[in-house]
Amino acid sequence: MTVRTRFAPSPTGYLHIGGVWAALFAWLHARHYGGQFILRIEDTDTKRTVPGAQENLIESLRWFGLDWDEGPDVGGPYGPYVQTERRGLYQKWANWLVENGHAYKCFATPEELAQMREAGVPFGYDRRYRDYPADKVAELEAQSKPYVIRFKMPLEGETVVPDLLRGDVTFNNDQFTDYVLLKSNGLPTYHLAVVVDDYLMEISHITRGVEWLNTAPVHVNLYKAFGWEMPVFVHLPVILNPSGKGKLSKRHQAFTDSGEKVLVRADEFMAAGYLPEAVLNFLANVGWTFGDDVEKFSMEEAIERFDLADVSSSPTKLPYSKLDWLNGLYIQEMKPHALAEAIAPFLEKEGYKVDVGQLEILTPSLSIRLKKFTDVLPFVRFLYEERPVPPLEKLWDKKLPLPAAENAFREARNFLATVDSFDVDTIGEGLTLIGVRNTSTDKPGPFLGKLRLVITGQKVSPPVFECIVALGRLPSLERIDAALAQFQ
Repeated sequence: MTVRTRFAPSPTGYLHIGGVWAALFAWLHARHYGGQFILRIEDTDTKRTVPGAQENLIESLRWFGLDWDEGPDVGGPYGPYVQTERRGLYQKWANWLVENGHAYKCFATPEELAQMREAGVPFGYDRRYRDYPADKVAELEAQSKPYVIRFKMPLEGETVVPDLLRGDVTFNNDQFTDYVLLKSNGLPTYHLAVVVDDYLMEISHITRGVEWLNTAPVHVNLYKAFGWEMPVFVHLPVILNPSGKGKLSKRHQAFTDSGEKVLVRADEFMAAGYLPEAVLNFLANVGWTFGDDVEKFSMEEAIERFDLADVSSSPTKLPYSKLDWLNGLYIQEMKPHALAEAIAPFLEKEGYKVDVGQLEILTPSLSIRLKKFTDVLPFVRFLYEERPVPPLEKLWDKKLPLPAAENAFREARNFLATVDSFDVDTIGEGLTLIGVRNTSTDKPGPFLGKLRLVITGQKVSPPVFECIVALGRLPSLERIDAALAQFQ
């Protein structure tokens, strides 16, 4: 078998993180077996289509690095890959079902259907046109009466849905109605379109949420009616809200038990300062385990081990508490320049004019402090904003008495003004000696802490030597001069 998987989102809303999770598993399975991963846009629900949603879907998937071999933007031998562009195919196969006795034209009006629902008819439809005489059907068509095409579901017996994760799942056929396959506007419903597309695109494994399992018998019977070989069904488990109550929804904000909001939309993770590889690693740990008690791994490593058959069928929750930890580990592995470039857009969004080279001086120490890129502002605010001059009482203490503090700041000022090599190592060595000379403990810490307060105006910042080099010689001297004025 050539493994061909697909992700087939509907542009009725922006991409949900659960959708990324489902796409990831389909992508990993295809890559593991050297097969193809296909992107297909299921946009036949035109009334609920959200403008811009398709573009958002593609942009988000690209950001995560989930590349596809065939799709609406890259083409392929089985296109088009947007369902509204395949209308003729669905009409052809719906008519084939009618001609071969597996489906029929239903002329029930909205008023008739409303009456059936009011009368308590199961499923709101009594199959009145299922065996309608051919001459009567022709007569209604001649009158241009609108109709839909419905599938003739078996009236008795059972349908077995073979599922990779759950084994054979058996359904009584009396639980189902004759579902609409083709609407009166000529567009298909999900049931027809998904079967036709998956077959014609030669999909080997269908991955979708377990909420579709209850209607899978319709698809099984459609495959039988067409005489087509069925693909492997893989109904993925439900992803629950962090509270464990209900499904994580793309249309409703989710909260933890403590009332904290959690991210739901894929683009929210992008805006929140996460690395795509960290989020994919986070998602790969949901419903599947890498093994060997390993939680951090690359997607290349995951591809080597992944198989859809190893996915759990039990409902699961996204372990949001581990996301920041994982992301922090990935940030620590970034090269200084790459981290500076990644941080820059988040600072620019705050209105700051960013020099990547200036940031790069700070990133070696920032890399161990950041859990996500949006954490950076409190550490580097001193680069972009004037900081208040610390009052005199903040510039000395018993380990650094007032006269010694003044002398240390003057020495530091003269050293920074004249030193030839304005780099972290040279400045660090000189300021450390000044600190040692002027404290009662013969240790630089008391002075360097005061100096950091003067330079950054912050209780928390990168090391003072890096801060001085990043800020620059003249701005650093100006801040020390303002502090020295407090000693007058």
